[in-house]
Amino acid sequence: MSSSTQSQRALNFGAGPGMLPVEVLEQAQKELLNFKGTGKSIMELSHRGKEFETVLEDAKNDLRTLLTIPKEYDILFLQGGASSLFAGIPMNLCKDENDVVDYIVTGSWSKSAFQEGKLYCKANKVVDMEPQKFHTVLPAQEWKFSEHPAYIQYCDNETIHGIEFPGDDITSVLSSKGVPIVCDMSSNFLSRSVDISRYDLVFAGAQKNAGISGITIVIIKNTLLSKTKSNVPSVFNFSKKSQMNSLDNTPPTFNIYVTGLILKWIIKQGGIKEMERRNKIKADTLYSFIDNSNGFYTCKIDPKYRSKMNVVFRIKDNPELEDKFAKEAEKHNITDIKGHRSVGGLRASLYNAVTIDATNQLVSFMDKFMKENQ
Repeated sequence: MSSSTQSQRALNFGAGPGMLPVEVLEQAQKELLNFKGTGKSIMELSHRGKEFETVLEDAKNDLRTLLTIPKEYDILFLQGGASSLFAGIPMNLCKDENDVVDYIVTGSWSKSAFQEGKLYCKANKVVDMEPQKFHTVLPAQEWKFSEHPAYIQYCDNETIHGIEFPGDDITSVLSSKGVPIVCDMSSNFLSRSVDISRYDLVFAGAQKNAGISGITIVIIKNTLLSKTKSNVPSVFNFSKKSQMNSLDNTPPTFNIYVTGLILKWIIKQGGIKEMERRNKIKADTLYSFIDNSNGFYTCKIDPKYRSKMNVVFRIKDNPELEDKFAKEAEKHNITDIKGHRSVGGLRASLYNAVTIDATNQLVSFMDKFMKENQ
């Protein structure tokens, strides 16, 4: 990328759609009019042609390689956002509306999943952290599981509230219940090492670390596919999607193509472990600065559950000062730093494409702003 192009690129800390690797954007730009000598754009290719079939299979194979996905799991590319599966999953995994599903509610997205689930099953809150303003998670011994749930669902990383479960530890608690474990990994998917074999179904919207908005990636144990009822709409029907390789209708071909480019970019960079290494450096740098700012900046999230992807923070609980911060950040080419409208404050999303250098530039600006606004 030329230096002039680099200087025009914003330091995008948006929570989603998130920043994309420049190499990926440049390759998509290069191939946009003529994909691999076909004389057609990837957006014009038949989804049933051999060219797109190769794109799809490469994406699935690269994802299997990156996450070491066991052979007894299938990979689906579904249309729409991950929140569509708040309904789609109980449609597939519950026999009827009398089935009980256990939800671990630690932020806005798991709360939304619980609310949507109530339309299709008997939804039970194993734990509800809203009374604690979603700042922490109660110890597992205080959780209240149902006796025979159809499955247990939780969100690994809450994009809005900045809560993330550390590692795969939670699955040790959940696996003792002997029922399928369903995990929404939308905003930390591909950001760290994950043992897929600990889960029965993992789903993620692509627009954080895995592509652009419009598709949801589902990694599902083959044994769950037989649970899908015949009356589940085709767009949500996991069994049908698996049988047809996500090609039962025209899929979002360009979106899958971009995901494929990002997967190859991650492999080229050194894989998931390298992403995890970089993400730890970025998060540690930002949290350390916040914690050592003598109370000018504050992060109220329990340190044990602080997200490495979405760092939420306040400036003296002063909305006017936070607005000033966001406006001045824009002047320094730092964008999308405001917190979600439902909670206010500020938020820096440190997805894979956000560089260590960009994070350091953010911290430098934060230091300057603090000195000027003490």
